[in-house]
Amino acid sequence: MELAKVTVRGQITIPKEIRKKLNIKDGDKVIFLEENGKIIIENSAIVALREAQDAFKGEAERLGLKDEQDVVKLVKEVRNEMWEERHANHS
Repeated sequence: MELAKVTVRGQITIPKEIRKKLNIKDGDKVIFLEENGKIIIENSAIVALREAQDAFKGEAERLGLKDEQDVVKLVKEVRNEMWEERHANHS
């Protein structure tokens, strides 16, 4: 357990070991969440990445992509479509 003091301006210093565990560097932004009277601090970059992964997962499920091979197949199909569109416009 780490202890931090709240300043008159409401600021705290996140202890070094906690910053290290959360990979929080100078200038990073953090998210404060309150759950059941407890404060949870998360690195905002990690939260954004997790949200993006969740969004991609939902889209993958919607498209019926079950594994990496399905994703590779879709990427090839999209590339072929883009190539055909690009070259059809230049003919």
